[in-house]
Amino acid sequence: MPLQNRVTPLGELVAEPGRGLVYGNRGCLHDETGRIRRRYNGKRWIACRLQFRGWQRGSLLRPGRFTELFFLDEATALAAGHRPCALCRREDYNRLVAIWGELHSGQVGADAIDAQLHAERVEPASRVQRHHDARLDELPDGAFVLRDGAPFLVLGDELLTWTAAGYVGRRRRTAGEHVRLITPPSLVAMLRAGWDPLVPLLHPSAGSGSSP
Repeated sequence: MPLQNRVTPLGELVAEPGRGLVYGNRGCLHDETGRIRRRYNGKRWIACRLQFRGWQRGSLLRPGRFTELFFLDEATALAAGHRPCALCRREDYNRLVAIWGELHSGQVGADAIDAQLHAERVEPASRVQRHHDARLDELPDGAFVLRDGAPFLVLGDELLTWTAAGYVGRRRRTAGEHVRLITPPSLVAMLRAGWDPLVPLLHPSAGSGSSP
């Protein structure tokens, strides 16, 4: 039985057999039986490398430990509101900090970054994922938008349909269209700066096929 620890661009936790290309956590979300009880625990939502320094992980969803989460790729993790880990992805984290200083003058350190991201990714009253208004033709590759209730990846002049197994469908990007942006705006700015992370930004399926 697959564990409920795969994360969608909408921040939802689903049970899928595939592991994904990026690892992360947002605190302890499960109870002593391994059942998911909450969407998040705290504001430190990170995205990590699957392997680091040969560290061996024990069994997943251990009582009292953080909930191990998996993402299709970096773009999915960013859409869900996760930023690079300062330990296993130090180079990526340092670049984020440099970009952050230009975006949010005076916000210094991981706590400040996490507080800003939390405000961008979570509606304070309902605690559901927050979305933002945006122009589709102004968004960089790697951003996610909401279409007909589903997440779509922006890539070139196309929108790619997201699934837990990869990208399967493509539509043409429409110039001038206003959309609901899923990826937090500060992380969109990071993508716009030419984000080239240590982990895969896009799943290989994003590079196959073309829209009609």
